[in-house]
Amino acid sequence: MSRIGKKPVELPSGVSASVSGQTVEVKGPKGTRSFTATDDVTIAVEDNVVSITPRGSSKRARQQWGMSRSMVQNLVDGVSDGFKKELEIQGVGYRAQMQGNTLKLSLGYSHDVNFDVPAGVTVTCPKQTEIVIEGIDQQLVGQVAANIREWRAPEPYKGKGIRYKGEFIFRKEGKKK
Repeated sequence: MSRIGKKPVELPSGVSASVSGQTVEVKGPKGTRSFTATDDVTIAVEDNVVSITPRGSSKRARQQWGMSRSMVQNLVDGVSDGFKKELEIQGVGYRAQMQGNTLKLSLGYSHDVNFDVPAGVTVTCPKQTEIVIEGIDQQLVGQVAANIREWRAPEPYKGKGIRYKGEFIFRKEGKKK
């Protein structure tokens, strides 16, 4: 049995869910999100609780059971609280600032990097060395953070680059004479 799949998803106050066929639509204070499950699982909503059960005992049905439950939980978390990723910039002269819907990054290249922020995500720069990405779609927030980090991933010798807040960078020792 799936430990994750057998737990029901509880809906907090202000969040409602509806099922039509295999599609779950969750509405909350931050917006509306939906997820379409495969035919291997059955989704039911009763008394502010969403429960997912597998159809049959095939390996695929058991796999989809836990995954579908996690996806519904992420929908509920997204529309109620939202998701947030924080990035830190380290390096002399490395900085970030928002200009309209574009994130302008100075990362030691001969030019500034202009990153267009996609719809559904808000990016803010409380300091020149901090970037905060927020949104209701966990996958989109994580992908935007990864795309920004990709411009200058932290290097192991001096630790310069864009890193997730709290990320540990394994440091290497330089050459010796």
